[in-house]
Amino acid sequence: MSIWRVTATPEELTERSRHTLPGYLGIRVTEIGADFLRATMPVNARTHQPYGVLHGGASVALAETVGSMASMLCVDTNYLVLGQDINANHLRKVTSGLVTATARPFHLGRTSHVWHIEIRDEQQRLVCVSRLTMAVVERRAQT
Repeated sequence: MSIWRVTATPEELTERSRHTLPGYLGIRVTEIGADFLRATMPVNARTHQPYGVLHGGASVALAETVGSMASMLCVDTNYLVLGQDINANHLRKVTSGLVTATARPFHLGRTSHVWHIEIRDEQQRLVCVSRLTMAVVERRAQT
């Protein structure tokens, strides 16, 4: 059974973020399953830290991107989802290629969502694990 309330394609989600941080980092949504959302990010000069390896902050940006997008698809248009807390454990260095993040829910409540995000390298080795808490808030009328 699908967890999504809003329907979107990977291409639509990628395009929506084109002129924001995910777009500048090269994050592309690649798959939306019944209970997960997946995206890739290149490991290159834009996402490296000075030692030439994937920057931990870039990994966190990827994790928050997939979790936020997933949360957005789980609420109707009367609500916004806003990042409230994120943590990450960096487990393996990556110097090039693509990393892939997969977000799956731990909890989808009325006022909060909690996501588990795994980031893997091209050999499917675990690079980073993250937990993201999203606040679900009612949209207010624009005045």
